[in-house]
Amino acid sequence: MRDGAGKKTRPQYDGARIHVGGDAHQRASAISDIILGGQDGLVNVLGVVLGVAAATQDPRIVLVAGLAATFAESVSMGAVAYTSTLADADVFESERLREYRHIESHPHLEREEIRAIYAAKGFHEDLLDRIVETITANPDIWVAVMMAEEHQLEPVDRRVAIRAAWIVGLAAVVGSLVPLAPFIFLPIGPSIVLSIVVTALVLFAVGAAKGRMTIGRPVRNGLEMAAIGTVSALVGFGIGALLKVPPTP
Repeated sequence: MRDGAGKKTRPQYDGARIHVGGDAHQRASAISDIILGGQDGLVNVLGVVLGVAAATQDPRIVLVAGLAATFAESVSMGAVAYTSTLADADVFESERLREYRHIESHPHLEREEIRAIYAAKGFHEDLLDRIVETITANPDIWVAVMMAEEHQLEPVDRRVAIRAAWIVGLAAVVGSLVPLAPFIFLPIGPSIVLSIVVTALVLFAVGAAKGRMTIGRPVRNGLEMAAIGTVSALVGFGIGALLKVPPTP
């Protein structure tokens, strides 16, 4: 493994945790949280303001509904990010403790699992024996390897839950304000059109950035996200149009 300067780095063992590129993982997690919160705020609030605008044609009601949705959405998304991160931490800790119990009660079976894991990776005979002996000599490393290789689970710092909640919540607020902004400055008709166009462009940019960071298809990802988000939001517009409120005499 190499760091940003091209130098080789080695995994660091700390108790039952294996740390490999922790800073890079944290940055990726933060970017994922920003995309999650921003995308959700964009699509949901666009659907709300379009539905209310189609139903009432009153910009004040649209703004009230949009702002209410903005802050309710941000609090909800932040809470979900917090509780889901804690749930991941609980799952990891539960499985980790179970593995400790297993290597104490059935060490021969757990040792054979380590052997099978590394045999499947192409290690054989004396080299495989040395690998198994080295890993199983330290219970913490033994459990950490089982968590990573057998369960495909990584340790979760519970402090990350608070950070994730703030990032997702703030991203949701920022994303929500994008479709809402036109209704502050323009009449209902132009605001609806501009809100859809601007939100679609922002969704395309978010999807393209996500594609560039993952599978390398930014244009396709951007178009998919823009299309899905716009269609979802237009459902809100359709509901508002069907349930249109007659003007007050």
